[in-house]
Amino acid sequence: MPLPETLAQGLRGAGWLAGLPALALIWASATLYAAPRIADGLAAQGAAIAAGTATATGEPWLRVEAVGRDLVAAGEAPDVAERATVLSRLAALDGPRRIVSELGIVETAAPFQWAAIRTGQNRIALEGSRPVEIGRRALEARIAGALDPGTGLDDTARAARGAPPDFAGAAAFLAARLSGLAKGGRAALSDTVLSLSGEALDVPAYEALRAALSDPPEGFSVGRVEILPPKVAAYRFAVEKSGRGIVLDGFAPSAADREAALRAATEAAAGGTVEDRLLAARGLDPAIDPKSLIAFAFKLAELIQSGQVVFRDGAVSVTGDAIDGQALPDAEALMRDGRPAGVAAGRVALTARPLSPYRVAIRRTADAVTLTGHLPDATTRERVLAALRPRLFREPVIDRTRLADGAPPDLGDALAAAAPLVTNLADGTVAVSDRAVTLTGESLYREGAARTPDRLAEALPPGWTGQASVTARDAAERRDPATCRADFTAALAGADLHFPAGGAVLTPAFYPTLDALAALAKTCPSLRVAVSGPADPAKPPATPAATPTAGPAPGEGATAEPTRVADAAKPATAAPPAPAPKEAVMHAAKIAAKDAAKDAAKDAAKDATKDRSKAGAARKEPAAPGKAAAKKPAEAPDEPPVDLPRLRAQAVVEYLLQAGARPEQVTAGPDGPAGPVVFALLP
Repeated sequence: MPLPETLAQGLRGAGWLAGLPALALIWASATLYAAPRIADGLAAQGAAIAAGTATATGEPWLRVEAVGRDLVAAGEAPDVAERATVLSRLAALDGPRRIVSELGIVETAAPFQWAAIRTGQNRIALEGSRPVEIGRRALEARIAGALDPGTGLDDTARAARGAPPDFAGAAAFLAARLSGLAKGGRAALSDTVLSLSGEALDVPAYEALRAALSDPPEGFSVGRVEILPPKVAAYRFAVEKSGRGIVLDGFAPSAADREAALRAATEAAAGGTVEDRLLAARGLDPAIDPKSLIAFAFKLAELIQSGQVVFRDGAVSVTGDAIDGQALPDAEALMRDGRPAGVAAGRVALTARPLSPYRVAIRRTADAVTLTGHLPDATTRERVLAALRPRLFREPVIDRTRLADGAPPDLGDALAAAAPLVTNLADGTVAVSDRAVTLTGESLYREGAARTPDRLAEALPPGWTGQASVTARDAAERRDPATCRADFTAALAGADLHFPAGGAVLTPAFYPTLDALAALAKTCPSLRVAVSGPADPAKPPATPAATPTAGPAPGEGATAEPTRVADAAKPATAAPPAPAPKEAVMHAAKIAAKDAAKDAAKDAAKDATKDRSKAGAARKEPAAPGKAAAKKPAEAPDEPPVDLPRLRAQAVVEYLLQAGARPEQVTAGPDGPAGPVVFALLP
């Protein structure tokens, strides 16, 4: 039966579809077979042209790649003319549909920059500039040799002039560092400065990177280094303390935190060894400040003789032998109240034992006197403080001692005897270990330094041993008389030294001038000085008191003035003196308080250097004014002694002698008129 006309027409209209399979087969054959042959042919033609651009290194600067029927030309031409010539030759080839030019010109790069970036586990990208003197393939071979086997390179670096010497060696050094960095790690060069950034793969890799960067290639330096330590799951920090020193173990989040721990350990070791086993690693809770954690750990470590302070699992614990019985409650209180934010309290397991050796020290500086170590009880502590305080003028006494068992029974006697010796030094330390005393330091005066060993041996209790090593702060001698005289004049320029009315006690205003003269005398052996003490100005007639008081009867010559002058000589009512060479101040005070002769005053001055605690009593007058008036109502002390100028001159002379001047260099001169002390050079 014939088909309907409509259907027949439809079939005839769709007949062209029957040819589509054949057409697809022809297209596939051309694509899979003919196109590669065309691309290979184009590449071969381009390679022939590229071979003609070989440089002195043997490598052509032109690179040609066929992409379908297109030729892509890349590289850096030596100049514009060479680039134009190569493009013309490529355009003349028979077959390429078009020429895609990615050609550049070799230029000078300033600064010369190059970088290698880890883009994957086994892929490294190279970018920036490479030396035109080194072929691309040669440089890639050098870099690949420094990488892990199987690592591929994606090189987009362009040839340029201006590379530093031994660029290839520095590039290989940097590329090798990428083996220890995770994806994203970057090693770069800018002229001769190397930089590195990224995250270390693990702790060994981080340590290896630090070690390698400490020894860069010759001619190159290390610039910015931003390497993140690896992250660990079990973060730990420990301080181990023993008689040998301190061991640091565990992790630190950064190099700065590690340095902070090392500084704290060095201070806590007090001369002992410090072993650093810390590794850089992250993993500490972000809520915890690492430096606060380190500081807290060392506060606990101060309370132990031997043992450990450990931070792990978010908590701090301390175990071992405590430095003393007082340390047990101190550790509990510190753990309770002193923990940094985010740190939990761990175990406190301390044992208190008698100390051996038993140590205590007195340290004298220009600013303070500091006690450290241990004392057996509060009574001994107060005894030591009482031996120190009267011998100090302005320096505070800082007590950092703790109480502990194990002290020698006569420790208090030894410290009380040694305290005056160290306070007489400009700078020094008395250190006690069991029954051995060591005194070291520096004296302002040569004579004082020479006497110290003998004085220490005499002062210590029986059964104790002492060793003293004290130097003198003396300047080198200068033997130019003209210079010495000029310096003498300069030292006295502007000096206006007055004694208080009726007294022969040096005031603080004397000290700077007298110290300068004593220092000058030590450097100028030929210098000889005469000191003239002044008399007091004549006083107007005394006015009788308006209202009689207990004491002399009216009309017997009693006045208020003698009482005021006598009171001023008493240390209890006088203003506290400023700091000065201590032996000299005590000597002057003794001389001013006595009417003895010159030789007797010198003997008293020597005694003052042995026990300065007696100096305060020596300052007092033999009798209070009121008592004197009661005994002799008709002879009130309203007139100074007739030998007051001589006493004043002798006070100045004794000060200069104790400050270091030689006896033949200083002498008392003739009495002077009312006014300031007069100094005169002798021939």
